[in-house]
Order: sequence, then C-alpha cells, then structure tokens
Amino acid sequence: MNADKQTAKVALVIGAGDATGGAIAKRFAKEGYTACVTRRSADKLEPLVQEIKASGGQAIGYASDARKEEDVAQLIDTIERDVGPIEVMVFNIGANVPCSILEETARKYFKIWEMACFSAFLNGREVAKRMVARGRGSILFTGATASLRGAANFAAFAGAKHALRALAQSMARELGPRNIHVAHVVIDGAIDTDFIRTNFPERYALKEQDGILNPEHIADTYWYLHQQPRDAWTHELEMRPYMERW
Repeated sequence: MNADKQTAKVALVIGAGDATGGAIAKRFAKEGYTACVTRRSADKLEPLVQEIKASGGQAIGYASDARKEEDVAQLIDTIERDVGPIEVMVFNIGANVPCSILEETARKYFKIWEMACFSAFLNGREVAKRMVARGRGSILFTGATASLRGAANFAAFAGAKHALRALAQSMARELGPRNIHVAHVVIDGAIDTDFIRTNFPERYALKEQDGILNPEHIADTYWYLHQQPRDAWTHELEMRPYMERW
C-alpha cells in the first residue's frame, strides 16, 4: 500500500440507494472520506458517484451481492488493497416487502432475511477483522420500526430486522472493548424517497410540515455517531419525525 492509501480514509456504504444510503455517502465524502458505495448493479451507482465527484469529493462504486460470502470477501479485500483502510462501514440494506403470513412463501421469507440480516453479518464480520487489527473503526447498522416490534403483514421483515438488532448488540459487546464502535440506528417513519412519493402521496404531503425524514438529516446523525468520543458511545439511536406515533 502506498503513502496515499495509508493516509486515505474510507467510508463503505453497503446498499447506497438514491435516498438514505446516498446521503450518508455524500456526508462522509464531504468530510474528506473516500465513499466506497455498493449495490448489486454498479450502473445504478454512477449518478451518485458523479454527484460526489462534482462536489469535490471522492467516490467509487462497486457491484456486489451482499448475500454472497465470496463477493463480500473480494469487495473488502479490493477496497483495503486499492483504496485504503475502511474507517467506517454503514450497512443500509432494507428489504421491506410486506405480505400476509397466510400468503408468505418460504423463498421470499428467506430472501428477506438474507438481505436484511445475513448480508449484514457477512459484511460486518469481514470489516471487523480489519478494524480489530488496526484497533479502530465504526460499524453502523440501519434498523427500522420493525427492529423493535412486529406488525401485521411484516413477519418476514420484522424477523430479519429483529435479528439484525441482535447481531449489532452482540458485535457491540464483543468489539467495543477493542475500540470498535458498533451502533444500531432505528429509523421510525417515512423517508423522503421516490417510493414514498409515488406509493403514499398523502404521507409524502407531510413533507411540508417536516412530517417525513430528510435523508440528509439522517446522514448527519450517522456522521455524529462516527465522531463520538469513546467515553460516551451510543449503541442504539432512534430517529422519527416529531409527529410520528410511537
């Protein structure tokens, strides 16, 4: 690794979509980190990568299936070798696909668990190995309302998100004493996305009243968690609009 790579700071965002994940990548790039962003299709990352570069930041997009152990190991090896040490990893895969328990299929239930939990384990494990060797780092997992309670028609999603929360707790207890900050972020509420605007227009109308979450404000919170001093680390943090019922 050359001198530039030794001094590089890398923020890896697994699941850098058009809203929350992209906003997190842009926030860390603004602070001088190279944003390494992933989706299954690299083409979908190009607008985000170009936006970050146009703003003076550094970004690299990677096609990676977060559910496949070989893909994950290769991704982490490539970034650590070619870009620099991963200082923070953000896991931001959702997999929210509602369905009645009477109609849910074994295949879809398993796929949702793979996306929202198993892939978090694979990426978290591989990154943790490198962070422990260096004695520093942050691992941040994106949770949801379903991380805390199950709802009708969300058995698969709630099961996966409950499991993700347990994974984060276990990792925090094991890795915290080794100077690795593991945090779980519960996002409880609708986020300003094309999906919400298209499918829930009445909910999206609350944007003018600050009734849905702004991805940039979510990203600010991830940056805050990464910057926390270790004598006052937060493990779990909840975010919701002021008018959200909970």
